[in-house]
Amino acid sequence: MSTHTNMHRALAALAVLLVATGCSAASGAANRATEWPAYGNDPGASRWSPLHQIDRSNVSRLHVAWTYRTGEVVTGTMRHVPPGLEATPILVDNTLYFDTPYGRVIALDPERGTAKWTFDPKIDIHAGYGDFTSRGVSTWLDTGASPSSPCRRRIYVATIDARLIALDGASGKPCAAFGSGGTVDLRKGVRNGIHDFAEYEETSPPAVVNGLVIVGSGVADNVRRTAPSGVVRAFDARTGALRWSWDPIPQDPSDPAYATWQGPRAHETGAANAWSVITADSARDLVFVPTGSASPDYFGGERLGQNLYANSVVAIRASTGKVVWHFQVVHHDLWDYDVPAPPTLMTVHRDGRDIPAVVVTTKIGHVFILNRETGEPLFPVEERPVPASDVPGEKAWPTQPFPTLPAPLVPQRVTPDDVYGVTEADRKFCREQLASLRSEGVFTPPSVKGTLVIPGNVGGSNWGGVAVDQARGLIIAPANNLPAVMHLVPRDEYQAVRDTTSSGELAPQEGTAYAMWRGFFLSPSRIPCIKPPWGTLTAIDAATGQVRWKVPLGGPVPWAKPGTLPPDAGSPNLGGAMVTAGGLVFIGATFDSHFRAFDVETGKLLWTADLPVAGKATPMTYRAANGKQYVVITAGGQPKTGLPLGDYVIAYSVE
Repeated sequence: MSTHTNMHRALAALAVLLVATGCSAASGAANRATEWPAYGNDPGASRWSPLHQIDRSNVSRLHVAWTYRTGEVVTGTMRHVPPGLEATPILVDNTLYFDTPYGRVIALDPERGTAKWTFDPKIDIHAGYGDFTSRGVSTWLDTGASPSSPCRRRIYVATIDARLIALDGASGKPCAAFGSGGTVDLRKGVRNGIHDFAEYEETSPPAVVNGLVIVGSGVADNVRRTAPSGVVRAFDARTGALRWSWDPIPQDPSDPAYATWQGPRAHETGAANAWSVITADSARDLVFVPTGSASPDYFGGERLGQNLYANSVVAIRASTGKVVWHFQVVHHDLWDYDVPAPPTLMTVHRDGRDIPAVVVTTKIGHVFILNRETGEPLFPVEERPVPASDVPGEKAWPTQPFPTLPAPLVPQRVTPDDVYGVTEADRKFCREQLASLRSEGVFTPPSVKGTLVIPGNVGGSNWGGVAVDQARGLIIAPANNLPAVMHLVPRDEYQAVRDTTSSGELAPQEGTAYAMWRGFFLSPSRIPCIKPPWGTLTAIDAATGQVRWKVPLGGPVPWAKPGTLPPDAGSPNLGGAMVTAGGLVFIGATFDSHFRAFDVETGKLLWTADLPVAGKATPMTYRAANGKQYVVITAGGQPKTGLPLGDYVIAYSVE
């Protein structure tokens, strides 16, 4: 290996440290080369590792080093949906930590995959949760405590039933001085109250910055206008005391955003919550909050106006909870177009300057690259006219923001020529369905007649978000090409539709004039009615906004008849990518239960492995004390699809 190559890798590692964490050059670089201390490896969610023991020359020799099973496979006995293992483990202090959908936290030996300890919060597994998962844990080192003190190293888990729990990293025992016996009840102090467990959940790991633990929430879509508020709260990492709270639906008339909520009941609206991962820049004392749609998703007649700070990335001063800047990706959302992914921090090198940036991906398939300090776009954003609503009481916002660069990750319109089917009967069905719907491209408003929503409510981009290769200036983005169909249901017709509908999702949207029904744009064969690929992986040059490469992600969906779909059809995917200094992009995420590695420079597929069930999670990597690099992914299957579920944590290494 040449000295030049070693220097290049060292500089790349240093750059990511300075950019994503805001730390000095002396900030534990040795640990960063071995550990994976946060959900996205750093507080800025780069999902980049400086490790290069596994590289393009030897990735084909990857094999399973160990497998751990949690014992939590449940099919058919739960209310609503079964649990789904989607966690990305973290590695600190020579221990691998992750959580399960049941809120159990498990500490593993990173070389052997054997359990060191487990903690069980004993949630009510039969309570009925809307999105029964949890995607990881977080950690904090109390440098003010002596090395032998209990809870010097803390592991934080936000459980599905909305508890924030602090555990001793060495023993797994609750930290008694945190909250009440180690727990803060996140269901207390939520505006509009919480009716049941399905209404208010925690599915993402907390952000930890400058001695604070910061949490958002998952709020049920489309149940009622006065859904629980999407309050974001910061707690003292040592004591659990509340330090600040911020409601994305302004309650203070002096807030400039207050006037963007119009109507006598607009400020009673709930949600606009941050269910995805909150990221942080500790040096700038900033957290970046990705917010979703206000309640309910598909009818906004009770919350007219632009609706700031919903559907935005909001930069908040970590120490005070005050808004520094905000950027809204959808005005007056009517499509469930949450900001679903962690706002990802990187440095953009342009015209001899280094610009601190945040990358924001959306369900629309838009990628916004913003100045991290000001929120200003690095590429022009145009407000373009979009279709008007034809629903009484509704008033869609007349324009929406479109980035001029990068180009959308997925199509934003379906024409009759775009219709796809594996049989003529399928194609006929899809054409007839398209003809019956209101379909004017992206941002076509919901209607009673029925609307084709493209992209659909899973994206475009979803919670997998992006990974960044800082050294190469690349943004790696998985995406879905999966339109949806939705109908507004007049209130007096809701019960009849409820009694007769057996497919899709029907929700009441209580407190408004309309319920809603939605489903995906599928043929009778359960194949998308739009031409493939249905899943893609794209590399974008952050400096120019141009696509470097784009490839299908995934093979034919498992339920398709063999031989009926092209091998490069791509798969709908949920889960993120990871990039390493070895020149590799690792990703699971697809329905076809494969784990893949691509060449970061070209997008060429270099390695694939069969998983026992789908790996609907983001992988991570570390170098253990034995000097060996491991790549780890959890495989829990795809709930809601009828495909097999699992409970696997799988580590790979090269012999």
